[in-house]
Amino acid sequence: KWDPSGTLLASCSDDCTAKVWDINSPRNDPKWDFKSHQQEIYTVKWSPTGPGSKNPSKPLLLATASFDGSVRLWSVADGACMRVLSRHRESVYSVAFSPSGDFLSSGSLAGQLYIWNVSNGAHIKSFKGNGDIFEVAWNTEETRVAACFSSNVVSVIDFKRP
Repeated sequence: KWDPSGTLLASCSDDCTAKVWDINSPRNDPKWDFKSHQQEIYTVKWSPTGPGSKNPSKPLLLATASFDGSVRLWSVADGACMRVLSRHRESVYSVAFSPSGDFLSSGSLAGQLYIWNVSNGAHIKSFKGNGDIFEVAWNTEETRVAACFSSNVVSVIDFKRP
């Protein structure tokens, strides 16, 4: 997936790694090779922050979600793991940053959705539905999160900024 500036590309793999590639670099190896997940990484998502975004003064982050039940937030500036969000007990299939980049939603197998504060990693809200969650998404006003379940249900969860 491309970052908001269109110059960085993130990939994830069954080898438990996520990589960030700089397309403007003459190097053939990745700029960052993130290796701390214990199982396959299912998805990666860029924050809507940093150069080329609507929130250019906030640092660019990459979220990785894994079958190990964790979500990790990575600093693209220095390659450091900023946060490990480990409340899920099942594989995490989807993550989504809020439009401001201040919050992150995550959805897992067994129907568990969490909303997190990106700056301090605090768990803010939970929702439990029936079936597995395969996608989560924010509305543009940052007041609702939708979760798509394997039970053919879409739940819309109200969110109020703390």
